[in-house]
Amino acid sequence: MSEHIINHLSGIDRNMGGLIRAVGAYRLEQQALCHPYESLAQAIAHQQLHAAAARSILSRFVSAFGSEGAFPTPDTVLATPEEKLRTVGLSFSKIAALKDLAQKTIDGIVPDRDTLVKLEDGQIIERLTEVRGIGRWTVEMMLMFQLGRPDILPVDDFGVRAGFQYTYGLRKMPMPKVLALYGERWGPHRSAAAWYLWRAVELKRAGTLPAPLEQIVLPRLARKRRVNKAAKKKGSKAGRKVTARPAASRAMSKAPSARISRARAPKAQPATARKAGARTPKPKSRARPLRPLKTTLPKPARRK
Repeated sequence: MSEHIINHLSGIDRNMGGLIRAVGAYRLEQQALCHPYESLAQAIAHQQLHAAAARSILSRFVSAFGSEGAFPTPDTVLATPEEKLRTVGLSFSKIAALKDLAQKTIDGIVPDRDTLVKLEDGQIIERLTEVRGIGRWTVEMMLMFQLGRPDILPVDDFGVRAGFQYTYGLRKMPMPKVLALYGERWGPHRSAAAWYLWRAVELKRAGTLPAPLEQIVLPRLARKRRVNKAAKKKGSKAGRKVTARPAASRAMSKAPSARISRARAPKAQPATARKAGARTPKPKSRARPLRPLKTTLPKPARRK
């Protein structure tokens, strides 16, 4: 089976073939498949924590609320107050996620193990991501390492994107949607391609990653059409309703402005000019004096 996967990926992608020859055989280690509720609860506990710290919290969680070393049931999680769950090291956000997981397990949204293996990849992702705190990447890891699904490409994974950048000699990591489009050629063995891209990061750190054998052109995403701002503004103005102004507002608009009336008023005179008997000078006109027109009179005729 491993040889068939290697031949398929090497034949369809030269750069991937060079990476496969440097890494060797495909060895994805499968984990024991437990109840989906327990797997997701462990994933919630590990979020944003070091593995050792998460294992310590899970150990205290099982010891405090489990029965004879068994994982706490959904009913137990729902019945336990938040204050008691906080004593084992769980944050408020993780407690809310665990309680939501417990409720959705009781409601049947999170299925049991026998039901889960019969569902398609998309159906599992759609149902399990309804749980608070569970994203697509978490479900994809379950599909790869517990269910052994062969055609999963976690494009949001940092290691997969970095491995693609190193293997194909790119200046930066590809966007998830671009990687998903390019990775369609690896189907139906995209889980193996993701595993090899993880190994590429290790080879890069060790300095043994081979150079890319060919230069690639990444697919381009369809851009959304941009609306002209001027046309958009004109359309928004056209859609506005014209409301009639009240009569008082129209009268105020017809009245001369205070600014004009203030400009025409004469300037205030100093206090010395306002004494008894003092004449108040007239305000100076700003108009320039008219210049006399130059006229040319006819010269008188000479007498003979």
